[in-house]
Amino acid sequence: MNKTHIEDLRKGIDAIDDEIADLYVKRMAIAKEIGEYKVANKLTVGDANRERAIINRVTKDMPNDIKLYGKQLYESLFNTSKAYQTRFVEVNSKVITEVKDAIQEGVQEFPTSACVACQGVAGAYSQIATDRMFPIADIMYFKDWDAVFKAVEKGLCEFGVLPIENSNAGSVNGVYDLMRKHNFYIVKSIKLRIQHYLLAKTGTEIKDIKEVYTHEQAVAQCSEFLKSLGNVKITVCDNTAKAAELVADSDRTDIACICSHDCAGIYGLSIVEPNVQNNDNNYTRFIAIAKKLKVYENAEKISIMANLPHEAGSLNKVLNRFASLGLNLTKLESRPMSNTSFEFAFYFDIIARIEQPEVQNLLAELDNTCDKFVFLGAYEEI
Repeated sequence: MNKTHIEDLRKGIDAIDDEIADLYVKRMAIAKEIGEYKVANKLTVGDANRERAIINRVTKDMPNDIKLYGKQLYESLFNTSKAYQTRFVEVNSKVITEVKDAIQEGVQEFPTSACVACQGVAGAYSQIATDRMFPIADIMYFKDWDAVFKAVEKGLCEFGVLPIENSNAGSVNGVYDLMRKHNFYIVKSIKLRIQHYLLAKTGTEIKDIKEVYTHEQAVAQCSEFLKSLGNVKITVCDNTAKAAELVADSDRTDIACICSHDCAGIYGLSIVEPNVQNNDNNYTRFIAIAKKLKVYENAEKISIMANLPHEAGSLNKVLNRFASLGLNLTKLESRPMSNTSFEFAFYFDIIARIEQPEVQNLLAELDNTCDKFVFLGAYEEI
């Protein structure tokens, strides 16, 4: 094939593309009329039976080797058409009714002071994150993350603060798994720079250390430094600050801990080695949760959870809906569902404002069509 021939083929493609573009404009104009009709007659946007019928009709006489591609093309057309129609149609669901009620109550200023539940003890990174989000915080400490969720659910604390992911070690899977068990809403999040320090009793040198206490996330984030220590025992604790407390209370002088700089002053320990994390660009994202759905100022992020049908293309259909509205998906996390065979719950973080009608319509459609849909919150991230 010479250059002249391929240029002729491309001209043919260009001519067909122009025809497709003209037809697409005409199709969307009719879609708009259908959307307006649905508004007047209080009909839903999606019609799965009609979509199936169209795909069966248009692919019937296609060559076998392009039928699946034809199906994908028309599914994309359906997605853009429905996204366009949502500008004219109001879709309702139980979740969106609750969201609209929260917005109707008024967008509020995020509180400066509050009673907040944290996992661990004083000096924990959760406490540092809490102080950043709530300048005047009455902190109640709990042994584990499950207890933090329960404290908020039972009204013992107005808010709870939990780590959800680290820029180097990845998602905090234990928190994601607990999110399916509890009822809560995310009301704010923060990306906190994590700088790990090796602390020990005064006089202890690095050559003396035979055992290091820390949390499993810190083990992952400081793996290179720990490897450099040689044959040193690693003991995993519930929390980095708890590790510091254990070292401070011990009579041993051959142990150390990896934790925050704050723990040195709190527990009377000395810095043996600063900044022992693998990467200086080490951030952990923390979320603040509450029992009641509220929308605070500057809420530009939305988190949702959905159990999608266990069938080919179900996740792709959802992702296409986000793309059709021009929404930026910043995180997609999947976690296996217990008591099922290879089925997963999906978590989505989206940059969007919940006040936008098209965003509300999209979430309402997901609520109406997913096996399970949970609105986790609309909030500001700092």
